Amino acid sequence: MNPSPVTIYVYLLDEGTDVWRPVEAVHSGDDRYRITSMNVDRSDEHWQFSTGDIVRCSRRVLSGGPAMVAHERVQSPA
Repeated sequence: MNPSPVTIYVYLLDEGTDVWRPVEAVHSGDDRYRITSMNVDRSDEHWQFSTGDIVRCSRRVLSGGPAMVAHERVQSPA
């Protein structure tokens, strides 16, 4: 059985202001999530974490309300 994707938020680098991109991820246990979304506009958006990375997330309040935000890479894809 495949876990259902959830939405987490990844920080965008080089934006001049704080910008968070919603991406799909799969819960990997505890506070860890594996990013499954692809960055289709790599020339314009520089994500702090990449597709396949396992990241540690914590709950944070963004402009749209509470969200799970990636704040640390735990593991990169092999």
